[in-house]
Amino acid sequence: MTATAPCPYLAGQTERKVFANLPFFDGAHVNDELTQAGFRRSQNIAYRPACATCDACVSVRLPVADFDLSRTQRKVMARNADLSRGLVEAEATIEQFDLLRRYLNHRHPGGGMTDMGWLDYVAMVEDTAVRTHLIEYRLPSTDGGPGDLVACTLTDLLNDGLSMVYSFFDPSLERRSLGVFAILDHLRQAAAVNLPYVYLGYWVQGSPKMDYKAQFRPMEMLKPMGWVRVD
Repeated sequence: MTATAPCPYLAGQTERKVFANLPFFDGAHVNDELTQAGFRRSQNIAYRPACATCDACVSVRLPVADFDLSRTQRKVMARNADLSRGLVEAEATIEQFDLLRRYLNHRHPGGGMTDMGWLDYVAMVEDTAVRTHLIEYRLPSTDGGPGDLVACTLTDLLNDGLSMVYSFFDPSLERRSLGVFAILDHLRQAAAVNLPYVYLGYWVQGSPKMDYKAQFRPMEMLKPMGWVRVD
């Protein structure tokens, strides 16, 4: 259990987390079980909120087969139809790290990850014993080489879906709604291989940082009695 600290999502609240180590052997299976029980992965650790006075953090996932794009989401897909998607091994690159730094400095200045250095990023991507990979999204090439990297997602492969561990993107391309696009594209990827869910981590009602997750319907939320569908 962590010590109590200021909550990064709700003003005036505090947070605590409970941690569990992911074993080197059988880490993928344990990660599956813990993710389905509301934990999130960070390197070889899984964590879940354990706050004494608040239960606003709710694990959410999207049922792939039942998801219908809204008109706004169809427009997001159309705006990004020129992007290429590449699945790459969980190996950190300087190009990814530079994009992450731009994203953090613009979208989360002063946040807990702002001081992340190169070795921290390498550990975030590569220090794991689970089934994980990176999805890179690139603009069309202008010189025959790979196009510019504009978005990247660290994604775990589970036995029942894809878990989006962390996403970052070029903050100068705000009109493209790249964060929303990455989620929609993961729904498309999951459907292509018959995986039933895309896990989005925690949704915190009332937190501006989490508002974007509320636009995805239907959604399933983890309640004390289990996963509950919200239309």
